[in-house]
Amino acid sequence: MNIRKKAAHDNPALGALWERSVRATHDFLSEDHIQRLRCLVQESYLPMPELEVWVCQDAIGIAGFIATSGHNVEMLFIDADRRGQGIGRILLDHVRARHPTLSVDVNEQNPQGVGFYEHYGFIQTGRSPLDNEGNPFPLLHMALRAREIETVENA
Repeated sequence: MNIRKKAAHDNPALGALWERSVRATHDFLSEDHIQRLRCLVQESYLPMPELEVWVCQDAIGIAGFIATSGHNVEMLFIDADRRGQGIGRILLDHVRARHPTLSVDVNEQNPQGVGFYEHYGFIQTGRSPLDNEGNPFPLLHMALRAREIETVENA
């Protein structure tokens, strides 16, 4: 697996990957929500200069991507056919090497995503009844402690 910074020409492929991933994990979203969000992801969010986007690619193609803004994970999506292969962990490890603490908001109605983050070591720090666009899709706020704290506690 090769991790590289996203190039502008990746946006259509990442938008399609995002849609495949969302269809596999976000069954609470309507078709209208998915189509509207895909346009936002591909045309507005991915090109944002304040987002650092990393792509995980191998000989088969792009397997997933992660986007961060500072220490916050804004997006982490794995191609639906590539889930369960450790790609999410590889991407989180990559950004964790740059940020000793990480936080993420994950849809409460996405138990696979919540479970993934919990398995990685994130803990819930809060909950919002609405998503960032005011939709009734509750968000769980989660955080990963700094490695320095874990190292001291485990010594």
